[in-house]
Amino acid sequence: MPLHLIKLAVGCDSVKELKEWVAERMQTAKKKGLPQHHIHITRMVPKRDAEILAGGSLYWVIKGEIAAREKIIAIEPFRDKDGIGRCRIVMQPKVISVSPRPMRPFQGWRYLTDDSVPSDLGKSTAGSIAAMPEPMRRELRDLGLL
Repeated sequence: MPLHLIKLAVGCDSVKELKEWVAERMQTAKKKGLPQHHIHITRMVPKRDAEILAGGSLYWVIKGEIAAREKIIAIEPFRDKDGIGRCRIVMQPKVISVSPRPMRPFQGWRYLTDDSVPSDLGKSTAGSIAAMPEPMRRELRDLGLL
C-alpha cells in the first residue's frame, strides 16, 4: 500500500492557479532542455521513501482544504550551495483535482496513508463539483451541502 505526502501550496489560491504554475514551470524546463518533471524542494527528506515511491502522490492543501495531487516519481536528497541538506520531490506534471477535504495549516509536509486520501474528481464529476468555482464549492462545503 503506497504512502503519500501532504503539503501546503503556499501562495496558491486555487487548483486552476496550481495547474497554471506547473504548466509555466514545464514551459521553462522545456526551453532549458530539462526533463518535464515538476520539482518541489523541501528541507526534510522523507524517511519512508520506499513506501512513497510505491505509487504515492503529493497532496496539495489549497486555502484550507486538500484540493489536488501529483504523482511522486522520485525523491532526491541533496546539499544546496550553502551545504544545507535539502530534498527534491520529483512529480509527474499532471495536477489531479481531488474531492475537497478541510485541512488545518501545518509546517513542512506530513505523511498521508492510502486509506485516508480523498478520491480523485474524475470526468463523471467534472460537470458538477470540479466545475464549480472554488469559492462557491468552499461555501457549500462549509454549509454542509457537499
